[in-house]
Amino acid sequence: MELMTRTEQWNITYKHALGETASYFFQQLRDHQKIHGRRDAKSGRVLVPPRAFSDETLEPTKDWVEVGPEGQIECFTIVYAAFKNLPDPPYAFGYVLLKGADTAIGGFFKGLDLSDSAAAAKKLAVGTKVITRFAEKRTGDVLDFWFELAE
Repeated sequence: MELMTRTEQWNITYKHALGETASYFFQQLRDHQKIHGRRDAKSGRVLVPPRAFSDETLEPTKDWVEVGPEGQIECFTIVYAAFKNLPDPPYAFGYVLLKGADTAIGGFFKGLDLSDSAAAAKKLAVGTKVITRFAEKRTGDVLDFWFELAE
């Protein structure tokens, strides 16, 4: 049997309700320049980004907890290929464990020279301290914040 491939292009625009948990999270980003997680009542873990239910206990989360703005890099990548609706390359993206959180949140790294990938990778090493920065005009979106290396 011949295994076949097919190239398809999907271009779908959709609008969906964020629900109570994500709506609060994005409103705090937009209106107060703050990142919040939700505490798992059973384990005590603070989940960021927030979830309505714990990924471990499947119990509803309860309390809102402000986290960051400091954190440390958990993983990263430097992107050199162009992708639709993403920044022009090169850019760096990764996951940061913010102070007070037990799970990492994804975001872009800015303020870094990416022309030398080896030098940039050394600066973005796992464990490197970062600070969260917020856009001057925020819309309630994941692009309202990014990470910069801590001084």
